[in-house]
Amino acid sequence: MATITYYFSTISPYSYLAGTRLEQIAAKHGAEIVYKPLDIVALFGRTGGTPPKERHVSRQEYRAQEMQRQAKKLGMDFNLNPAHWPTNMAPSSYAFIAAANSGGGDLGALAHGFLRACWAEEKDIAQDDVIRACLTEAGFDPSLADSGLLVGAETYARNLDEAVEAGAFGAPFYVTDDGARFWGQDRLDDLDAHLAGEL
Repeated sequence: MATITYYFSTISPYSYLAGTRLEQIAAKHGAEIVYKPLDIVALFGRTGGTPPKERHVSRQEYRAQEMQRQAKKLGMDFNLNPAHWPTNMAPSSYAFIAAANSGGGDLGALAHGFLRACWAEEKDIAQDDVIRACLTEAGFDPSLADSGLLVGAETYARNLDEAVEAGAFGAPFYVTDDGARFWGQDRLDDLDAHLAGEL
């Protein structure tokens, strides 16, 4: 069975625009997904990137156009300037890690739930009530929002280290068990073709 390690941030607009296509691709190829939420700003700092608000205005303007184009192509609701972005990624990431450790729900739905809450529903995913609602909607116990905080913090930091070691520098970032790397939601078709042995 192939394994796809998925590095993502719960506030990344491009992780949001990926939707649940990764899960569909994994199901198609019988692949396992290993979810690794991380601090995207820290990842930029570790790999030579620049946070969006610190980029040259030309880059910011292009990014704004591109995100809106991609959302339209994908038929996804998208707010270019969400009320709660950026926000603290850690609480939702810790809850995700607790959910992954507990089992019993849909991790793909949980990841997308956090991202949709930020980019389409004007919700602050650092808030306990929003985290609990996302957990519930994805089939997890909402009390996971308050559990495993130490383990969550340790795993969250380790995910960042592992991402850097694996060659990831943005989100979403996909790494297959044979070392192939794919950056961005617009490379999911290439990931699909790679798993099919076509690339």
